[in-house]
Amino acid sequence: MAAIRAAQLGKEVSIIEKEFLGGVCLNVGCIPSKSLLKNADLAHTLTKQAKTFGISFDNLQLDYAAAVKRSRQVSKRLTKGVEFLLKKNEITVYNGTADFTAPNRRPGQNGG
Repeated sequence: MAAIRAAQLGKEVSIIEKEFLGGVCLNVGCIPSKSLLKNADLAHTLTKQAKTFGISFDNLQLDYAAAVKRSRQVSKRLTKGVEFLLKKNEITVYNGTADFTAPNRRPGQNGG
């Protein structure tokens, strides 16, 4: 992440995050989708290929709510990691949106 590297190089860094610390991919896109795909792959293996792997069972039950919960936990753990790195590198996080209105103007400052 560029903000972390800039802070490591001694720059004063702030980020402005509208909704998801870590971005859409980490929170509701790529990462949770891949987590659910892993569950689907495992379910497919157990329902269609179990005997190939020497696995047998009488009553396989698939809990989709648990799969979704696991995908959210994966995202939450990674988001907490991003939050930790930002704090560790003393990066200020502003929740919301912003516009560039003047050079060298910080959020909340009046004037330029």
